[in-house]
Amino acid sequence: MKTTLAKKETTNPTWYVVDATDMVLGRLAVKIANVLRGRHKPTYTPHEDTGDFVIVTNANKIKVTGKKAEDKSYMFYTGYFGNEKHRSFGHFLEKNPAFIIEHAVKGMLPRNRLSRAMLKKLKIYADDKHPHEAQEPIPFKA
Repeated sequence: MKTTLAKKETTNPTWYVVDATDMVLGRLAVKIANVLRGRHKPTYTPHEDTGDFVIVTNANKIKVTGKKAEDKSYMFYTGYFGNEKHRSFGHFLEKNPAFIIEHAVKGMLPRNRLSRAMLKKLKIYADDKHPHEAQEPIPFKA
């Protein structure tokens, strides 16, 4: 029996739309990362980008479990002494809710050039409108 490996030219990516209303952040990020990598397809190949596009709507309505809404913080460091900045989960939920989901999904992808290409196929919007109606996205059961 011969093993066939998928190639970039032979794959046909589809578009999925996910509504993040009242979904748990980590569980949603795992499912999104698997779709971006293409692990939901029988033609999954680890060294090729066989994944699909994912559109996430209502990112500002994402939930976390336990006390993470108050305790979770994101750290940024500029490289200079004393310039370590901490921002809370609530801060990003108000200002930039797309960062929360993108940060969680990025942590679940491998650290290489391929993952950076996969992350470009993730489109996140804070409300329920998105400009990708022409691609006819399919609702994804997350």
